[in-house]
Amino acid sequence: MKPTVDLLIEDIGRLVPGKTAPLEGASVAIDSGKIQAVGPARKLAGLFHPEQVIDASGKLLTPGFVDSHTHLVFGGERSNEFIQRCAGADYEQIAATGGGIRASVRMTREATLDQLIEEARPRLQRMVASGSTTIEIKSGYGLDLETELRLLRAIRQLGSECPAEIVPTFMGAHEIPDEWRDSRQEYIRILCEEMIPAVAEEGLAEFCDIFCERGVFDPDESLRILRAGVEHGLKPKIHADEMAASGGSLVAAEVGAVSADHLMEITAEGIEALSGANVVATLLPGTTFYLRKPGYAPARSLIEAGLEVAIATDRNPGSCTIESMLFIMGLSVMQMGMTPLEAFRAATHAGAKALAREDLCGSIEQGKRADLILWDVPDEEVLIHEFANEVPRTVWTSGQFVSDLLPGINSPVDEPDQGV
Repeated sequence: MKPTVDLLIEDIGRLVPGKTAPLEGASVAIDSGKIQAVGPARKLAGLFHPEQVIDASGKLLTPGFVDSHTHLVFGGERSNEFIQRCAGADYEQIAATGGGIRASVRMTREATLDQLIEEARPRLQRMVASGSTTIEIKSGYGLDLETELRLLRAIRQLGSECPAEIVPTFMGAHEIPDEWRDSRQEYIRILCEEMIPAVAEEGLAEFCDIFCERGVFDPDESLRILRAGVEHGLKPKIHADEMAASGGSLVAAEVGAVSADHLMEITAEGIEALSGANVVATLLPGTTFYLRKPGYAPARSLIEAGLEVAIATDRNPGSCTIESMLFIMGLSVMQMGMTPLEAFRAATHAGAKALAREDLCGSIEQGKRADLILWDVPDEEVLIHEFANEVPRTVWTSGQFVSDLLPGINSPVDEPDQGV
């Protein structure tokens, strides 16, 4: 007797698995939220008795996106800074006058837990509806113990109600808060001896991140903070070499970071260090685009050095409000010289590696979570060409239709025509 499965997506026009070569004429069997088999359509049709069949002929099936770098939960908004940048100001000038991260800190500290959740929920729902099925969210707009814990509790609550997997990151080292700018070492002590232990004790974060940047945290300070996180069970990540060659990539290699992110100004030495330490290079072209910076991260050099390159949205209140991973893929191809297949790997399998989840998601393989997107286009090249448009799609998280889980969301998510 054939085993019963919940769903068979059959006769797929083109399947992009995320880390291996594309397939044509394949089918995918799904049961209990996981992928049970991937193979030729005729073979799988004879192996299973599906409760539901979806005809995917002429369509493109891909893994759900893994958005491995976001700052999605915050108070207030900073549209005024966008207008300032359009008029000629740059990010560092705005930050020097109290804008940027510090402005968001002031507004976030005034927000209640419920307000943070209510304001973040529609952003998160839009991202899931657009195909992001695993999403990392950082704290970092509190910069004091009370508000950082509030942010992480908001992230935990959003994760409990969201159909996507939410991965929490503590980023109390996002900036030096106003009240400690004349006593930065005392703030670093508070981070290491009070904030990180409290976050770990409550189990609120999986990763510890830091902004290693000119005028923020230097390499020695970054090492100290990340090592304190490691001592308390938090895996290290780092914002590195974004505005200048800050040495962040060297810190990432030394501390064994899971990923080093941004890398717009990474040096040849930094590339070599990341390659030798097996650190994922996470690139954020949406931020480069949004900040109107002339130079994008050197994706080709990183790929040619053998690094695993991920891409993510960096959705945040000031320097990037892009929520669509498809748009980020389009920028990666247009501005960073990636091929469509490289962009797909970066947005799926490599993103999963940047969150230490490559065994769970990020590719279409037997045993992985059934996080999938069925696109109403024939192949990845057509999709990338349409990256700025709302391409019709169907999204599954753990084998469930997102359209069923997020009723009322205004998105291009539709249940496809079903067979028997």
